[in-house]
Amino acid sequence: MEGVVSVFPSEKKKLHTTRSWNFMGFPLNVTRSTYESDIIIGMLDSGIWPESESFNDKGFGPPPTKWKGICQGSSNFTCNNKVIGARYYHSEGEVGPGEIASPRDSEGHGTHTASTAAGDVVSHASLLGVASGTARGGLPSARIAVYKICWSDGCSDADILAAFDDAIADGVDVISLSVGGWPLDYFQDSIAIGAFHSMKNGILTSNSAGNSGPRSESVLNFSPWALSVAASTIDRKFVSQVKLGNGAIYEGLSINTFDLGNTMYPIIYGGEAPNQTAGYEGISSRLCTSGSLNKTLVEGKIVLCDAATIGSGAIAAGAVGSIMQNGFFKDLASSYILPASVLGMSDGADILQYLNSASEPTATILKSIEIKDELAPAVVIFSSRGPNPLTRDILKPDLTAPGVDIIAAWSGASTVTGYEGDNRFVQYNITSGTSMSCPHASGAAAYVKSFHPTWSSDAIKSALMTTAYPMNPDTNPDAEFAYGSGHINPIKATDPGLVYDAGEIDYVKFLCGQGYGTRQLQLVTGDQSACSAETNGTVWDLNYPSYTLSTKYGESITRTFQRTVTNVGSQISTYKAIINAPAGLKIQVQPSVLSFQSLGQKQSFVVTVEATMIKTMISGSLVWDDGLHQVRSPIVAHVTYP
Repeated sequence: MEGVVSVFPSEKKKLHTTRSWNFMGFPLNVTRSTYESDIIIGMLDSGIWPESESFNDKGFGPPPTKWKGICQGSSNFTCNNKVIGARYYHSEGEVGPGEIASPRDSEGHGTHTASTAAGDVVSHASLLGVASGTARGGLPSARIAVYKICWSDGCSDADILAAFDDAIADGVDVISLSVGGWPLDYFQDSIAIGAFHSMKNGILTSNSAGNSGPRSESVLNFSPWALSVAASTIDRKFVSQVKLGNGAIYEGLSINTFDLGNTMYPIIYGGEAPNQTAGYEGISSRLCTSGSLNKTLVEGKIVLCDAATIGSGAIAAGAVGSIMQNGFFKDLASSYILPASVLGMSDGADILQYLNSASEPTATILKSIEIKDELAPAVVIFSSRGPNPLTRDILKPDLTAPGVDIIAAWSGASTVTGYEGDNRFVQYNITSGTSMSCPHASGAAAYVKSFHPTWSSDAIKSALMTTAYPMNPDTNPDAEFAYGSGHINPIKATDPGLVYDAGEIDYVKFLCGQGYGTRQLQLVTGDQSACSAETNGTVWDLNYPSYTLSTKYGESITRTFQRTVTNVGSQISTYKAIINAPAGLKIQVQPSVLSFQSLGQKQSFVVTVEATMIKTMISGSLVWDDGLHQVRSPIVAHVTYP
């Protein structure tokens, strides 16, 4: 039918699961724009819990005049001058049991992300006494518009596209989307299509990069017209000590809000307590999976398990706590449904040895405390990695932001873990994921927009990328495939000096050059764009703020990149190219000096990179420096495999 842009099956995507702002050098008393309260952040997520203190509208005036949205409220849901709009989408039949047919958040994810981006300042926030302090979003004065697209069974493509259309028409300034599925072609991906439309309307879409790391090529939401955000640690982590009857103390990772009052309990190894009646052997019960443990043997004891689980198996068997061993996740803490601490394999082996040697072994698990993480920021193990699985020569993720052990507002309809057996209803919760890093970037983008309301989405993206501070490859062995341009730096991003700007025509040229035909192109653009000789551009000429090239191992390759920068810094300025080229890379820039006489003036240059792939990845950088601004871009050469 005429008017139908494209047809593809509506599949289900999933949610990617406050010290953080201060850690980024972005304190509450940072210089603010008077325009901040006119900024609207559109949150496409699982809804919101509007009664949270983080969304109190005390001191807020009416919504900005540009706002065209609605509050799709009900008898139990109302908006205010902070949460100025809310809609919900459920294209697939009736809303299921346990779900709430309104924009209200029944599981916590959307409330957490919204308050991270733009929550008000709330003192004395904590998770049952853990991480006590002031909770706030990046832009406490900004407005929030909510688009509930996610339910217990996922987030439908049809609903995602409808929400994008509404958010654009409603007048939001930034779209934050902590959702993803699996790698898809641009014209089959509802998020890529929606983000293209928002880019056309000057709205940046900030996306989570995915939680499938550290596997190579696991990055999601990699369309070049959107921002892809990895997750990294902050300088605080949560530990829970395990104390044994022999006085030995071990430090494990967990967010343990339970207090056993220093009481010592008998301890048993799960592998020695199989539920044989149900057909389990020690090979299964050692993992403490549901139903595998013998209740008679485990009840009233702390159980030692060879895997980190949510704790449902231990609690079903009547355990008072669980000590878990895990050799994989060493850089984040999680919540469990009973007192728990997760130890490394070596400490777990020590405890097992104590168990086997003591006549009456006992232990207790202490409530979590905060300690300083000296290695932060480091990209967390679960954060999805590059290279880009679809367009090899565009670097993704774009940058990283805090996404580990983030405290923010939570839904009153969900418990700390959301699992059966957990009865802790809280106002603030601690959780991790690129879902948590994405709203940090959304808030930073909105902060830049508040100073530069006329900037395009690509200018804002460029500002965030070129001012990101470099990360340490020693603590991030995947280097740019883990952190992109580096760690987000919101204050510096308001004054980047130069920006790499781009718009719809640039991306049309890119798509045509990638081999898409006019019909496929129109599935993404939604308009009459066509591929022709004039619109056939190479990926290396897309005006992107990073540079990427690839070839087979052992081979040499030369690529030429055409770039244009726009002066947004000092009216009269001269920038010199500073090149960092390690062994295996040769980098030339022509011209190597750019002189500007006015704001808004554009200058073009050519970067020629010759790479000899003596290892799987070689990274250098180009910095344009005028003495005041350092406009930094990574240059990454990597090996592609057939």
